[in-house]
Amino acid sequence: MRQQTKELSAIEITSFLLQAEFSIQDFIEVNVPIDAWLKEQPGFISRHIAQETDGRISDVLLWGSVKQGTQAMHRLMDVFRDSPIHSMIDQGTVSWNVMPVRHQI
Repeated sequence: MRQQTKELSAIEITSFLLQAEFSIQDFIEVNVPIDAWLKEQPGFISRHIAQETDGRISDVLLWGSVKQGTQAMHRLMDVFRDSPIHSMIDQGTVSWNVMPVRHQI
């Protein structure tokens, strides 16, 4: 079986816990302007937010390429530097990665 090695797109996965006083619904509500902004970014395909039973949130975005996802993240941190979203997240629990998709069906 031949493996797919060409980058087809990219997946950005950020996982974290929220500060105790915030709920997943609070997080989703504060993301309304970010969602609108993401839809305007080059290469943006989709965003999915999920929460595990232990409370950890996975914020998964699909991009046209690793470069587009990485560039958008840097722009987002600048454009939304004063957003309340940053104080909602337990910064010590954040894991962020953008990876090329090597296979899809």
